[in-house]
Amino acid sequence: MKLFLNIFFILFCVFTQAQKKYYFLIDSETKVKKKVKDSVSAVKFLDSLAQSNYFFTELKDVKIKGDSTEIIYDKGKNFNETFVTLSDSIVTRYKIERDFFTKNLDSTKKVINKKYIDEGFAFSRIKSKYKGQKNGYPIVELDISKNNKRTIDGFVVKGYSRVPKRFMKNLEKEFKGKTYDDKNLISINKNFQSHAFVSLERPPQTLFTKDSTQIYLFMEKKKTNSFDGVIGFGNDKTEKFTLNGTLNVNFRNMFNGFETVNLYWQRNPDKGQNFDLQADIPYLFKSNVGLNMKVNIFRQDSTFANVKALPALYYHMNSRNKIGLRGTFESSTIIDSLYVQGKDYNKKGIGIWFEMIEPTDIDLFLYKTKINAGYDYLTTVYTKDNITAPQNQFYFFGEHNYHINGNHFLNIKAEGAMMDSKVDFSANELYRFGGWNSLRGFNESSLAADFYYYGGLEYRYLIGNQAFFDVFGQYGQLNNKSLNVKPKLYSVGLGFNFFIPIGLMSFQLSNGNEFGNPFKFNDIKIHWGILSRF
Repeated sequence: MKLFLNIFFILFCVFTQAQKKYYFLIDSETKVKKKVKDSVSAVKFLDSLAQSNYFFTELKDVKIKGDSTEIIYDKGKNFNETFVTLSDSIVTRYKIERDFFTKNLDSTKKVINKKYIDEGFAFSRIKSKYKGQKNGYPIVELDISKNNKRTIDGFVVKGYSRVPKRFMKNLEKEFKGKTYDDKNLISINKNFQSHAFVSLERPPQTLFTKDSTQIYLFMEKKKTNSFDGVIGFGNDKTEKFTLNGTLNVNFRNMFNGFETVNLYWQRNPDKGQNFDLQADIPYLFKSNVGLNMKVNIFRQDSTFANVKALPALYYHMNSRNKIGLRGTFESSTIIDSLYVQGKDYNKKGIGIWFEMIEPTDIDLFLYKTKINAGYDYLTTVYTKDNITAPQNQFYFFGEHNYHINGNHFLNIKAEGAMMDSKVDFSANELYRFGGWNSLRGFNESSLAADFYYYGGLEYRYLIGNQAFFDVFGQYGQLNNKSLNVKPKLYSVGLGFNFFIPIGLMSFQLSNGNEFGNPFKFNDIKIHWGILSRF
C-alpha cells in the first residue's frame, strides 16, 4: 500500500508540472541516474522494481529544477528468498503445490513462464504481487498474463527463393499449425543443417501480428557442384606396382529443382574400368515423386563387359526418408573366348529400395547417419546355354557417426549383399567390391562374390572444424560358390583429412589381407583424394 501512495504522490507532483520536459530517476543508494521520457515511464519503472523482487521500494524525494524533475527512490532489499502462493490458474493447469518456500524466486518464475512459452504462449509474463510477510520473508503471489496461444501459420522465404514449390509445401505440411515454441524452431533450423542444396544465413526469424505468426527463412543457395578425385597406389595380382584412381563429378541444382547429374569413372589396378552416369529429379511434376535414372558400364580389360540400366521412381516419405521401385536391365558379353568362367547373359526384373539420410552439423562428415537397403527379383537368361533362371538379390548399407565426447567420434559402417539362384553364377555377374569406399586395404573392385558382408569401426579425432585424424579396422567375409572359397578378411589403416582452399583433402594408408596369410608391407595401399565444391 505504501508503494501505491508513493506512486500517487509522484503522479500528482509530475502532472502539476506538465510543462516540464525532463524526468530523472535517481537511486539513493547507488546514485545511478536514469532518464525517462515522461511521467508515465517513471511510474512503470518503479512498478517494475516490485516485479523484480524489490517489494519495499520507497519514494524519498521529488525535486523540480527548472525544466527537469528528479525522482529520488530507495529500492530496498531484493527478496529472492520468499514464500510463494500460486494463482488458481497455474495450480489447475499444472497440478502443482499452491504454497511453498523458494530460495530463488527468479528461477521459479522462469520455470513457470517457460511452461507457458512451450505451450505456445510466446508473450506470457509472470506477475508478482506482495501479500505480506511471514517469518521475516515476503509472501508473493504469482499469476500469469499469457495472451493468445501462438501456432506456426506459415513461412516467408527471403534471399534465395527459387526453391522447389514441393519442398516448401512439405515444410509447411510438417510444421504449419504446430505450437510456436523452441522445440519446433530448432527442428525447422535442423531441416536446413547440412541440406544438400540450401542453407540459412541466420536462424529462423519470427514476425508476430495480431492474428498470425510467420516464420521468415533467409535462405542462400549452396555451392553444390562437386569434383571428387582419388589417386591410389598399390600392387596388382602379379605384385606389380600400379597407379589407379577415381573421378566423381556432380552437377547439382543448376536449374533450381534440386536435381543431380552424376558422372563416375574408376580404374582399378587389374585393368578394370567402371563408368556410371546418373540423373536424379526429386520433385517430378511438382509432386513428392522423384525419378532416378542410372546407367553403369563395367569392363574387365579384354575379358568381358557388363551394361546395366536402373530406372527408378521413388516417394519422399519426409525430408530424410525415401522409398522406391526400380527396374533392372542388364546385359553381359564375353569378349575373350578363352574366358570359360564367364557366360553371356541378360537380366531384367523389378525391385524395392529404401534410403534414410540424417544430416550432420559437422562439415568434415558427409552425414550423421545413412541407411540404404533393397531387394530385387530378377530373371536371368544365359543366352548360349538357353537357360532361364529366377534370381533374388538383397543389399544393405549402414553408416553412423557416433559422438563419444568432446572431439572424439566413432564411425560405424556395415555393408552386405547376397544373390540367390538355383543355377550356378557365372564369374562376370558376381558382386565386385573392395577399395577406398568399401573394404579398404584391397584394390578397387578386386573382390568378387555372390555373398559378402563387412563391418568396421573408425576412431576419428577432430582438430577444430578443419581436420581430423582417423584409425580404423574392418572385418568381412565373402562367399564365391564358383571358386568354392569363403575367406575371412580384415583391413587396418589410418588417415588424415583436412580442408585446404580448394576443398577437403584426404590421405590414407591401409592394408588388407585374408586371415592366416602373413602381413606384407608391400601390400600397403596409399590413397590421396580431394573433394572440391564449386
